[in-house]
Amino acid sequence: MVARWQLGGKIPKLLVAAASVAAVLLTAAILFETRWTPSSDAQTWVSAGVRVVMSAMSEKGGIPLATVPNPGDRLLGGLLSPDFDDSSCLSRYRASLYRQASLHALSPHLVSALRRYESLHRLCAPGTPAYARAVERLRAASPNASAGDGADPSGARCNYLVWTPNAGLGNRILSIASGFLYALLTDRVLLLHSGSRHDLDGLFCEPFPGSTWILPEKDLPGQEGLGIRTNESLGNTLRRGEALGGAPWLYVHLLHNYYAQDKLFFCDDVQAELARVPWLVFQADNYFVPALFLIPRHERELARMFPRRDAVFHHLGRYLFHPSNTVWGMVTRYHGSSYFAQADERVGIQVRVFKWAPISTDELYGQILSCAQHENILPGVSVPTRANTAAVGSGTQAPAKRKAVVVVSLYNEYSEKLGELYHEHGGVAGGEAVSVFQPTHLGEQRFGDRQQDQKALAEMVLLSFADVLVTTGVSTFGYVSQGLAGLRPWVLMAPNHGKAPDTPCRLAPTIEPCFHSPPNYDCRAKASGDTGRMVRHIRHCEDFPQGVQLLQS
Repeated sequence: MVARWQLGGKIPKLLVAAASVAAVLLTAAILFETRWTPSSDAQTWVSAGVRVVMSAMSEKGGIPLATVPNPGDRLLGGLLSPDFDDSSCLSRYRASLYRQASLHALSPHLVSALRRYESLHRLCAPGTPAYARAVERLRAASPNASAGDGADPSGARCNYLVWTPNAGLGNRILSIASGFLYALLTDRVLLLHSGSRHDLDGLFCEPFPGSTWILPEKDLPGQEGLGIRTNESLGNTLRRGEALGGAPWLYVHLLHNYYAQDKLFFCDDVQAELARVPWLVFQADNYFVPALFLIPRHERELARMFPRRDAVFHHLGRYLFHPSNTVWGMVTRYHGSSYFAQADERVGIQVRVFKWAPISTDELYGQILSCAQHENILPGVSVPTRANTAAVGSGTQAPAKRKAVVVVSLYNEYSEKLGELYHEHGGVAGGEAVSVFQPTHLGEQRFGDRQQDQKALAEMVLLSFADVLVTTGVSTFGYVSQGLAGLRPWVLMAPNHGKAPDTPCRLAPTIEPCFHSPPNYDCRAKASGDTGRMVRHIRHCEDFPQGVQLLQS
């Protein structure tokens, strides 16, 4: 670690001027997205801490369709509910103070949808009478368990979507966000089954006021061992030619190895039948949000929720994923140790090496340095003269800019090499003081290790505080950080036969994650199709051409 300045614990200044400029730009960028009729309650949830950047006229006057939160608004323009005790989750209302102000348009329709969902969740969550009756009917597995019969004397109608864990933390976060959006669209209550190892314990705060999103282990339909061969899976049920509507529950297999029948989940006619199934249990290792935008019955609602299609995870991630107080303590310690607190510019570099894309440490370090210097993310270095070395040593020549670099990797070689490079130049290069810090270097990824997951989450959040991001292509870890930050990262491109590519990195076209395993099925034609060529706002990913991602077309 290279440290060349003394810091306090001040929270970084918010970019007020940048937010104002972005509001003007957003007005021009999204005015053509006014094809829908605004909902009557669109004004209900507009926070006082927003600027309207898009509106539509109605009999009652102007109705805001998109807003940008004012810097310092603890509720993020109404995205967050005010109905929480601050001390129960320190990160909920504080994390945004460490980040750049969000410049991404927020729809009041999404905000009102979140408030309605919170009411539904509070009514149907574990521990409520409605939930107890739903579980009782599920266990009885009687014909009366079919959907719509979730209604009880209280008037509650509770249908559920149960998430089950798979893959690493980044994949889990992305699949939870995808599941939550599906729950919003289908009036289901999202519950998380953390598995027998209780992998999610100690990671996140509860996102919904007055209720829990954790499913009691004993209540999971099918218990353990769900997979592509599960008899009650959607794919296998369709393969047998059975009707879906009479099932008390179904398993939806959305992992990368899903079959053709499993992919029919994204077809409108199948969605119509699934609406009658009270319990859906799903497993995914992907960010499948882009495919939801291809389901006709959801097009209008998604357009109203997201006037900017390229900010779906940005909004949902900031709404759902609040680090627990334990993890937040790690984040704030890392923040102070990394010199982010008083830096003029904060740079996050996320490094991941995949077995299917081998590259030597020296090659990858050279690629990182080439990217960072060529794109003016880090200053170039030159041989220091006796005069400027003396000036830096005596403190008489203050650097023009203080730049703090956080490197996140399982290995420490990259941060050490960067630190040594700038240390050799007195920590100053090109008039910029450069400090390099790495919070952890665990050596290997261990799935289901709670302490490692807590550290990984803390690092994801720390990266989201950066002003500039460099990430590794295809990495879900990087996707989460860029989404929370609301930044288009510079993406390190995959090696070519073990060598760094001629173009070391490219600026991502969107902040949206890549859906690595799209269905590639045309539901209307009932034939194979290219998901990345069906609509103009879904295109193939630059970092993983087989995948697709949302763009603001």
